Amino acid sequence: MSSETPADEGGVEIEDVVRFERAGEGDGASLVAHVRGEIDTLTAPLLRTELDARLPEAPLVVLDLSGVTFLGSAGLAVLVAAKDAVERRGQTLRLVCGSRIVTRALEATGLLALFDVADGVSDALRPTG
Repeated sequence: MSSETPADEGGVEIEDVVRFERAGEGDGASLVAHVRGEIDTLTAPLLRTELDARLPEAPLVVLDLSGVTFLGSAGLAVLVAAKDAVERRGQTLRLVCGSRIVTRALEATGLLALFDVADGVSDALRPTG
């Protein structure tokens, strides 16, 4: 069985990059995406495909990046695209950076200020207002 995604060609499985879970119940349940590993030109297209498919599922989307060991420009582009997609739908996106690796990449590119950032997943899931 062959696939045309670069990540699959490199032997990367979706489980190696992201794991999804629902927080809460019913239509108001939040979607938490636990992203891990290196998010680069090899894995970013796979992450983007999965996020695009799952983003419409919840009013609140939390991207837990605490397991990310490298965040390249392709990964940063995925985060910006996810933010844009969520905002177009009137949803909320929150990031959990979880490490200096992610925070530094966002700071160095001036993107950190664009995102709603929480200290942890439980903090991200708390209602604001």
